[in-house]
Amino acid sequence: MRLLHTSDWHVGRTFHGADTVDALRAVLEELAATVRRERIDVVLVAGDIYDSAMPAGRHVEALTSALQSIRDAGAQVVLSSGNHDSPARLGANAGFARAGGLHLSTAALDPGSWRIELADEHGPVHVFAVPYLEPVVLRAALPESGIRTQADAMRWAMDAIRADLAARPARAVVLAHCFAAGVAADDDDAPREIRAGGLDVVPIATFDGVDYAALGHIHSRQVLSEAVRYSGAPLHYSFRERSPERGGWLVELGADGLDGVSWIGLPVPRPLTQVRGELESLLADPAHDGTEDHWVRAVLTDAAMPLDAMRRLQRRWPHCAQVDWAGAAGGADAAGVRERLQRRSDAEVVEGFLEHVRGEGASDAERALVADGLARVAAAEAAR
Repeated sequence: MRLLHTSDWHVGRTFHGADTVDALRAVLEELAATVRRERIDVVLVAGDIYDSAMPAGRHVEALTSALQSIRDAGAQVVLSSGNHDSPARLGANAGFARAGGLHLSTAALDPGSWRIELADEHGPVHVFAVPYLEPVVLRAALPESGIRTQADAMRWAMDAIRADLAARPARAVVLAHCFAAGVAADDDDAPREIRAGGLDVVPIATFDGVDYAALGHIHSRQVLSEAVRYSGAPLHYSFRERSPERGGWLVELGADGLDGVSWIGLPVPRPLTQVRGELESLLADPAHDGTEDHWVRAVLTDAAMPLDAMRRLQRRWPHCAQVDWAGAAGGADAAGVRERLQRRSDAEVVEGFLEHVRGEGASDAERALVADGLARVAAAEAAR
């Protein structure tokens, strides 16, 4: 069996305010062509199908069109919900969809619904599509489980999967949307709580007992072990994203399990480029010829912040999307402050506020209350 591991399509997401739907449509059409060319049996999408819990009509239509193209190319499709998705909306009509080769997994509290039973000439293959697991939701529904963290939640899920496999032996693949140990998240488009250091890490060993773990949540491809990988997103959604490549992992299962994993690239509609220097020099520098159609981040080193810098840069680079000033010491510090603010988690914002108004941060008990409150808000937003 040949499976293509993808994730984090984020249909509807913008790039620094610019619409990306047409570019994503083109990439997903190429993905469908890849399915036909490489004789892919199953396409996996490990969470964050949409960028919003309430996608616009044109975003729903774009996803529907992409899924139809993949099905027409001959592959079944397995999608699991991520933290950006509304499980209720994404999972609507899942029972009807399954009959047509589209498998939607969104019921976090029902491990029995995660199993998709497939088969090839060597026998059964079970794909367990684990929806995004919000610890506070699981804790409320399963008070005796002791679940408090993402690691606890994934351990609970994998225990259920291993028990299922003990009763129904088969080669097995798991989809999961989480932050796993070993990810290099320092300059990736990782969730804020990951970048800021509030790590809720799932150990790689959690995924023992299956042939392959197809992970989502990180937007650049990463290999944590031979059988545990992130595919990354099909488009770039941030200048921080780690890998220039976009694509997915071709996972080949043989009679005895995992036979091999190889990378299949997809086109990059608009590459990312960073330019650095004084404004006038950048506008005339022939070293940047050929980058005019790229997404561009410009770091200006002028002694004083140039006036109207973005408009002038966009004369050369129409898709210049970000300008930072790193010229004078004050400018460099201001850029650093902006960067640090962008990387702060909600919990860190609360901590900073308490330090400002009363001279000391939160106690351990207060931090636990803040974490629980923020998790409840996140869970409520995800369920909208």
